[in-house]
Amino acid sequence: MTLKGSLLSALLLLLALGTLLAVLRHRVPAEEEVRRERLLMGTVVAIQATGEDRQDLEEAVEEAFDEIARIEALMSPYRSESDVAHISSSEGPVEVSPETAEVIALGLDIGRRSGGAFDLTLGRLKELWGIEGDSPGVPEPGEITRALVGTGEGALLLDKEVVTRKDRGTLVDLGGIAKGYAVDRAAAILQRAGAVRASVNAGGDMVLVGRPAGRPWKIGIQHPRRAGELLATLHLEEPAAVVSSGDYERFFEEGGRRYHHLFDPRTGYPAAGCQSVTVVAGKAALADALATAAFVLGPEEGLALLEQTPGVEGLLVTASGEVRSTPGLRDRIRWP
Repeated sequence: MTLKGSLLSALLLLLALGTLLAVLRHRVPAEEEVRRERLLMGTVVAIQATGEDRQDLEEAVEEAFDEIARIEALMSPYRSESDVAHISSSEGPVEVSPETAEVIALGLDIGRRSGGAFDLTLGRLKELWGIEGDSPGVPEPGEITRALVGTGEGALLLDKEVVTRKDRGTLVDLGGIAKGYAVDRAAAILQRAGAVRASVNAGGDMVLVGRPAGRPWKIGIQHPRRAGELLATLHLEEPAAVVSSGDYERFFEEGGRRYHHLFDPRTGYPAAGCQSVTVVAGKAALADALATAAFVLGPEEGLALLEQTPGVEGLLVTASGEVRSTPGLRDRIRWP
């Protein structure tokens, strides 16, 4: 090799080494992952977050848990100082927090759009059945009739951040929407903190943040009649909220019949048309309320409600075990 050729080879080698060093200096930092669980809102809340800075992630996850606890303190009917408790015990209009007003506004809207299938005023009925307590039981028909007084459309009025009950016996219950809202708030904190990917799961109310690493999010749907088994798996390529409601969550059996916590406001008895409903939407609060409304409406009207709501998809298991879904979800369902 000539001297000129040797110099050229050496120069090319130096350029290659320089390029390699530049790549190493600017390579993508290794991702950190934080996983935590905490008991909140009557269920186990699991948060998983991935990002570049572990300390930032740790702080964001703690802040997310604190936010869920704050929303619970505002909206739990069992907290004497909550907005909900104040509404249910007041003699007149009550000014509530912006967050509570936002949740009530969404709940009233879904109530109107579902023809009353979603109802924020069923507190007395839920107390009567006691399904979430230690001694549930089937009430007498007359008791159910009395518990439905002061419920339904127009029972609760919202003017900006002021809430008024038309009947003093009305008890407000945000159980079908507050958990989804809290999960939304927690997920927003993780996103603002720079999490590359994250998930917040509160007993079936889940929000996914960011994009999965080279593969879709895979979300399992509980089989409503086979404990511990999956009915199907959803493959989602984009961030979303996924919420499932079913008659297998909280129930008791009497006389060979299952009585669960999802009540039909028209009858005062547990809705009988479905075993479970799963909703995919942009926000968990919306998916939460729609899952309850679709369950109460039953297969035909329930699917119609989901199909008519922009940006929403869903899967429904009928009382007989038949599985139906909205058209936009069918190619994202994987069966066992």
